[in-house]
Amino acid sequence: MKTTIVTLLITFLAIYGCAEKGSDDLNNDEKPTAGYQRITPEQAKEMLDNNEDIILLDVRTEDEFKEKRIPGAILLPDFMITDSASEVLPDKNAIILIYCRSGRRSENAARELIDMGYKNVYDFGGIIDWEFETESG
Repeated sequence: MKTTIVTLLITFLAIYGCAEKGSDDLNNDEKPTAGYQRITPEQAKEMLDNNEDIILLDVRTEDEFKEKRIPGAILLPDFMITDSASEVLPDKNAIILIYCRSGRRSENAARELIDMGYKNVYDFGGIIDWEFETESG
């Protein structure tokens, strides 16, 4: 009897968790609500592969960007978000994937963009966890 109850509880939680909308449901047609959203590098790669209109934002320094970056990324260092985001990122409804070296700066920058009114900001952490193509120069 206890085993049946535990099994039902686990099943319910699994179904409920899968039914929730959020960063795990990236292929729906609905726009997510503004708020901090952390995704995996694999989810970011899938999004990039399936939507050419996504903005890939690198918030590291210019030297870090030149050394190694994800192809297609644009640079907006985290310390310039407040002053330059509206110029570099004029569409507050655009989907923005954001990264840094390890994830600290990208989280802070993502939260700052959200506070500035950007609606579709996804933080996928650091380039150190990116197992896909990179470039330099």
